[in-house]
Amino acid sequence: MSKITFIGAGSTVFVKNVLGDVMSTPALQSFELALFDIDPERLADSERLLNSIKETLGSTCVIKAYTDRKEALKGAKYVINAIQVGGYDPCTITDFEIPKTYGLRQTIADSLGIGGIFRNLRTIPVMLEFAEDMKEVCPDAWFLNYTNPMAVLTNVMNTVGSIKTVGLCHSVQHCVSELFNALDMDQTGVESKIAGINHMAWLLEVKKDGVDLYPEIKRRAAEKQKEKHHDMVRFELMLRFGYYVTESSEHNAEYHPYFIKRNYPELIEQYNIPLDEYPRRCVHQIESWKEMKEKLFASESIEHTRSKEYASYIIEAMETNVPFKIGGNVMNTGLITNLPREACVEVPCLVDSSGVTPTFVGDLPPQLAGLNRTNINTQLLTIEAAITGKKEHIYHAAMLDPHTSAELSIEDIYALCDDMIEAHGKWLPTFE
Repeated sequence: MSKITFIGAGSTVFVKNVLGDVMSTPALQSFELALFDIDPERLADSERLLNSIKETLGSTCVIKAYTDRKEALKGAKYVINAIQVGGYDPCTITDFEIPKTYGLRQTIADSLGIGGIFRNLRTIPVMLEFAEDMKEVCPDAWFLNYTNPMAVLTNVMNTVGSIKTVGLCHSVQHCVSELFNALDMDQTGVESKIAGINHMAWLLEVKKDGVDLYPEIKRRAAEKQKEKHHDMVRFELMLRFGYYVTESSEHNAEYHPYFIKRNYPELIEQYNIPLDEYPRRCVHQIESWKEMKEKLFASESIEHTRSKEYASYIIEAMETNVPFKIGGNVMNTGLITNLPREACVEVPCLVDSSGVTPTFVGDLPPQLAGLNRTNINTQLLTIEAAITGKKEHIYHAAMLDPHTSAELSIEDIYALCDDMIEAHGKWLPTFE
């Protein structure tokens, strides 16, 4: 029996969506669904939930929970990753609170910035442990990565880990619908092309019946900017740089040096920027889990309808050889010609039994490539720090980060990095 292994299976609601999707797919009924998590209680919750969905759907998949990671991975054909190293308490709290002492404020801090750098530094060693296990017990498996920071972790698994990896993010799937819903436009029959880097990919083309819809989009966006709404940063970027970006305004507020500035506190109100948004979400999720758990388990029969998450569609396409198109994070093997080849890029990909085949994009508009490169600089230096173990590259990554460097002096950046290293303690490897 073939195996799909889910690492980080304590993410019960996400497991429900992804593996519920697998059990909803007729072509995938012959799989064992192997669950692994370091939290035994949450692991048991996920196992119980999936068994209930299995019963409701009449699925023939076999569900098995493992306490040994290597055993969970042994013989896997597909590995789905959704871990969070260090969790909300203490690591996310550290990522936000220490930068605040330097006057550096963040919104999400899970992909770039000081928070993203240190989330990478504590996660990369764990991911490389997965890679070593996989090379031993399932060397041919595909690794489907959902964990942030997406670009760096997908890059590391492909290059250093030597594991076939594709990174999957919701932002490409939801980009067009979010934009059109916000502008009260009909998206029926709309064709689009999206490429760039994770969380900063660009809606390069948006057409209907061959007609470019951008002029109307920008006209409506300019009108909408006159009132307060939740997507003001993205609309501002589109109106200034010409293209809509895939990821949310709360993310993009901290990927650029324009929006969160101590000397211009009015910008927070002007662009409706939710500072400390991610910690609030974490607290809400923790507090609501008990109630959500009671609701999920209130019935013996738990329904599930296949979601839009890519994982089951990818596995189905590989198993049946019926092609499926995704927006995937892959290495830049000349796909986007004006971005570094060392970078991980997000481009349209075709999936079938031969695997994931990325499509050629060519040059991005120069201003978009320029914005992407500012983020790629920090991503690549963070990888350098993690792989070489040299502390100097942590400073380099932070000094090149757009938001951090716009707010802090070089001395403060060094001091902040030192404080973060000390505070994270055991969650980080030792740096020279």
